[in-house]
Amino acid sequence: MTAETKPVREVLESSIKYLEGKGVVEAKTLVLILMGRLLGCKHMDVYARQEQGLVEKQLEAMRRALKRLAIGEPVQYITGETEFLGRVFKTDKRALIPRPETELLVEAVLKNTELWTGSKPVIVDFGTGSGCIVISLALAREGVYVAIDISKEALDLANKNAELHGVADKVAFSAEELNELIEPCTVDVFVSNPPYIRESDFLSLPVNVRDHEPRQALIAGETGLEVITQIVEEAAIVLKPGGFLYLEIGYNQAADVTHLMKEYGFADISIVKDFAGHQRIISGRLS
Repeated sequence: MTAETKPVREVLESSIKYLEGKGVVEAKTLVLILMGRLLGCKHMDVYARQEQGLVEKQLEAMRRALKRLAIGEPVQYITGETEFLGRVFKTDKRALIPRPETELLVEAVLKNTELWTGSKPVIVDFGTGSGCIVISLALAREGVYVAIDISKEALDLANKNAELHGVADKVAFSAEELNELIEPCTVDVFVSNPPYIRESDFLSLPVNVRDHEPRQALIAGETGLEVITQIVEEAAIVLKPGGFLYLEIGYNQAADVTHLMKEYGFADISIVKDFAGHQRIISGRLS
């Protein structure tokens, strides 16, 4: 080991100690993720490289990343990527970080075998963000895919992810208003992970979410149901009779959203719990 390098082992120890001193939760896991990115390997393989030397350029990159973690910036924004359903997606401040709960939303659509028989279904992903939902669906099944988001910055990120996964020609991304883009009674599936957090709950969010992820993708008015209400109304217009609506919702919103969906003509309402046991995914069929 030369004077110009430090072993991975030493950097791991000092980095974990630094983040723990700053009160960062799961410091060890975060440091392993950063080190894996630095070494170009999976974070679980880092320990096999403990005696490898890091040069000054790598050490400086690690220092910068640790400072960002110390002020609460999500590790996914620092590394520029995250995993979703076993695939790596580009991730930055233009869109929410894909989460495991949203994987359940994709899986719920894929489990609906009725959709995938016969002609290709028309599927709209509303508020696509990073594009992880629509891209995952397009990779798994043939369909006609439309992804909508009011943020052109998010759409640019989603387009890059579609190119990364080879489905840029299978998904139409748009910032147009839904009623200008989609004709009534033409859609088989309407899927969305919308904003559903109440305005009054914003300050209680974890700092890595509150201070770094896009606010417009999180907050939905005083009740947390304003965007969901809009989605249910519009889905009832664009869906074909018998078409399906799939939504990710807040942990305590299932009863309200069930009532809302019934008001707009949805039946066969089903709820899937997340990994913490919360009612997280709701779906229904338009009568």
